[in-house]
Parts: sequence; C-alpha cells; structure tokens
Amino acid sequence: MFFIRIMNDMKMKKKLAITFISAAVLPLMLSGLFLTAKLRAIVIQDAFLQVSGNVERVRKRTEELMKVPLDISYRLTTDNKMKLVAGRQYNSNLEVIQAYRGYTDIRDYLQLYKEISGIRVYTVNPGALNNWEFIQPDDDILSQDWYKEAIARKGLAGWNLIKDERVNEEYLSLIRSFSLDPPGRTGVLVINVDKHRLSSILDQESFQTFIVDDRNRIVASNDAALFGKNLFEIHTDENVLSQQTGSYDGIVNGHASKVVIANLNPENSWNGLRIISIFTVSDITRDANQVIRLGIIVISASLIFAVLLIYASASLLSRRLYRLSNHMSKVGSGSLETYLHIDGKDEIGLLSRRFNSLVRSISQLIQEVQETNRQKSLVEQRQNEIKFKMLASQINPHFLFNALESIRMESHIRKQDDIAHAVWLLSSLLRSSLEAGNGKITLRKELERVRCYLEIQKFRYEDRLEYRFKVEPHLEELPIPPLIIQPLVENAIIHGLDNRAEGAYIEVEVMSVSEGIRIKVSDNGAGFPAGRLSLMQEELSASVDEQEGQRIGLRNVNDRLVLLYGTTSCLQIESEPGNGTSVTFFIPGGVSRC
Repeated sequence: MFFIRIMNDMKMKKKLAITFISAAVLPLMLSGLFLTAKLRAIVIQDAFLQVSGNVERVRKRTEELMKVPLDISYRLTTDNKMKLVAGRQYNSNLEVIQAYRGYTDIRDYLQLYKEISGIRVYTVNPGALNNWEFIQPDDDILSQDWYKEAIARKGLAGWNLIKDERVNEEYLSLIRSFSLDPPGRTGVLVINVDKHRLSSILDQESFQTFIVDDRNRIVASNDAALFGKNLFEIHTDENVLSQQTGSYDGIVNGHASKVVIANLNPENSWNGLRIISIFTVSDITRDANQVIRLGIIVISASLIFAVLLIYASASLLSRRLYRLSNHMSKVGSGSLETYLHIDGKDEIGLLSRRFNSLVRSISQLIQEVQETNRQKSLVEQRQNEIKFKMLASQINPHFLFNALESIRMESHIRKQDDIAHAVWLLSSLLRSSLEAGNGKITLRKELERVRCYLEIQKFRYEDRLEYRFKVEPHLEELPIPPLIIQPLVENAIIHGLDNRAEGAYIEVEVMSVSEGIRIKVSDNGAGFPAGRLSLMQEELSASVDEQEGQRIGLRNVNDRLVLLYGTTSCLQIESEPGNGTSVTFFIPGGVSRC
C-alpha cells in the first residue's frame, strides 16, 4: 500500500521514467561498468609488465655503460705517474708544460672509450697550470658539495650531475678522490659519462623514462627538455621522490599514473642512480576507451530513442500542467507581465484564467505601492534639501565685527602702519566668506580661510595666541562643506583664550583613519564644566527640526554634518575644566556624498 501511495503521488513523467530506468537503463549500466573495469585492468596489467621489463633492460645497459668510467677511475687513481704530474712541485711554467705534454694517458682514454666525454683532475698545487685535464680548484669548486663529499668518502666513487667548466654544460660524472705525496694531500678525479650514449639507452622507450641521481636531478631522459631538472619541477608523486625501487600508483602532472622504479648502485660507490618509468592510465587505456565509447554511443542511441517515445506519450497527458507550472514559476521570480493562455473549459483552463486575474491584481497593487513610496521619498528629499540650504546659508558675522574692533583698538593704541596687513587679512576672509555657497570647497581653501581668521586674532592677542595645522598632504584636495572648521576654531578662541590670562594654543588636525577622514580642533583653554558639556551635547543631539532660527556656531556645523553624512559624522566634544577642549568629526570614506 505504501508503494502504491507513493506511485500515485508521482507525476506521470516521473512514473514512466522510473519504470524505464529500472527495466532497461540500470541493467545496461551495471553490465557496461563491469566489462569496462575488467578491460581496463587487463590493459593496465599488460602495460605494467612491459614497463617493468623495459626498466630492467635500461638498468642493465646503464650499468654496463657506467663500468667504463669506473674501470678508468681505478686505473687513474692507482697510476703513480698521474699522481706525480698532479702533485709535484714545479719551479717554472716550462716544467709544467713538459710534464703535461709527457703524460698522455688521459687523452688516450678519451680517444679509446666513446662512453666518456671528459676527464678532469682537481689538485691544489700552486705551481701547476690549468689545461682542462689538470685543474687548480678555485674557491667556488672547493665549496661545492660534490667536491667536499668526494674528499670525505676517501676513495669511493660517487655519481652526480656536475657542470664541466670547459664546455659550460652539465654531465653525469663519476667523482673519486685519491691521495698524493706527501701524505695528507688529496686530489679529486672527475669523469664525464657521454650524454649521447646515456640518452640513447632511453630513446626507444615508449613511456616517459628517465635516470636520476641521489639528489633527484634528471641525468638522462627520453624527453630532452627534462635533462637537468629536479623531480620537484615536474610535479611528481611523493613516492617517486623518495622510494628506491618497486612500483606505485601515483599522481604525476595531475594525471593518475603507474610508476616503476629500479635502483642502480655501481660497485664501490657511495651513491647510485634510479631508473624511473611513468605511464598514465589514460594513455594506456586509450584504445580500450575507444571501444568502450563506441559501445556507449550505440547503447545511448537506443536509450535516447526509447526515452523520446516515452516522453512523447507522457507529454500528451502533462503538457498543459507543465505550462501552468512554468507560468507560476515565472510569476514567483517576479515577472508579472506574462500572460498564460490554455485552451479548454476544463479545470486546468479555468484555473489558468483565474490565475491570470490574480496576477493582474497583484501587478496593479505593486504599482500603487511603488508610486506611493516614490512620492514619499521625493517629499523627504525635498524637505532635507530645504533644511540643508537653510542651515548652509547661515553665516555668523559676529566674528568679523570682533576682528574689526580688534583692528580699531590696536590702531588707536599703537598708531602703526602694519595694521594695513590686518585689514587685508580681514578683507580676504570677508571675500571668501561671501563667495561660499552651498556646494563643496577643498580642504586647502577652508584651511586658508581658518588661517586668515587666526592671523587676525593673533594680531589682536599677539603672543597670547599660538596655533598649528597638522594635515596629511594627500588630503588637501578633499571636498568638504564651506565654513565647517572656522566656527570650531572661533569657538575655541572665544571659550579658551578669553578666559585664560596666559594665552591659548589651538591645533587643527586632519588625518586618515579607518572610518574615513578625522578632523579635530583642540585648544588648551579653560574647558567646560561637566554640566555645561552635558547641556551642549543634548542640544547637538536634538532633531534638526527643533533648531531655532538664530542658532549658529557648533549647532549649525553639527546639523550640516548630519544632513550630509549621517549621524556617525556628528560633532564629538571632549572637555575637562582647566585642561582644554577638543571637537572632532568624521567624513566617511574621505569623499563627501550628496
């Protein structure tokens, strides 16, 4: 009963799809997966056996090639004549040349054995010369790890990728130290393995194969571009970097791969080489995959034909329901302009017509709400614009009268012509104030206006007034409302200097902070009592609508900041009796907004 209820709740297309998948698709898929897995396993196993045989063959041929430099190294390190030429003390260059010319064994070995491409003998002998056979090691060579290791191994052979100074190329080289007379002196013999002979061993390999030294540097490869590179550079698996022998599954260059490694340790050597062969599973199974793909295409074509027949049969029954469902989805995503037309007078046709009527009603309601919100937003915008223009247009002129009175009194007392300078400052200040509109001005112009005002006040108070500007240079072109800093400076003088016999110090600081731009005006005046400070903060926090027509100064500045930037930019007053006052506000982001 439970199964029947579930089937009855399903849509027609889903019922047909489940039946078809259960009867045809699943059996075909399971059979195909089983046969594919078997075929891939057989192909990979055959490739693995082939690669293992190839790696063993490469190991044997490489071992035969390395026997030649090993044999030559035994002969040379036991050759007393070579040791005499390398270690004797020479009195002149002529003696060195004659000794080198008389010793021909190294040249004979190079001509006789094509498996090697160079022989070098390094000995510290101040009287000797360098002829690319006998070489005086410089500090760079003496500091090389291979040279130090050869000395430390005391006669054992080593194999490393070393640069030949004569041709400036790297070779797989045999390294071996030998003793010189007097006892305690040591030389190092280096024999280069011929690159072409070594590479020819790998040329016939169909899979990626290379030979690496104990530092994981590639000394030979069937891909010439890999010579000299480290295994780290070709994105190999960790097993390839660390394991000495065996076979592993790994990821190489992002591909699933099989890795076969054989170890080669030549006789009497402190280190050896590794032969590594890598083949990707995708390359090995390419042919098998083609057969599999062909089978999949044939089966898929048959399944598609059957699916199309089932789909056509189900569509005759469910097409009209799907149209209604799709229309509902469009309306749900916000598209209210679509119209659904379904023929017929049955329940589906009736449902579609009623649904269209409901959509039209919702669309009309949304348009009415949007129009109401638009009008409300426009009214609020106009109100804020009117409030801002009224606030921005208020300019307190009483500081100009105070300045004129100061100039008049000073002129009467001192009778000096330099009062003309104060008059000029005042006229500049008056001109800039009259030119200020409701737009923005740069911080530099606002600070020039403040500086004029302070110079006029300094003319009045002389040494009793000192001021300082601390402004980050890149902020001078910052757009700000006009007359936004000057009222704060004026307030600092009125409530600071006038109540302080020893004078006042005023500082204007503009700097970047995380919130945007911080502007701070501070003084060392008498400060405000706690009660007066609380009253001022309450007045500043009151609504703009509650502002009186004659209120100016701090309230005017605060209200304009709130209208322009929001409540986060309102004035912040800090004051202690006897310790001065600081007024701070922020411009968010450093860019004013309209």
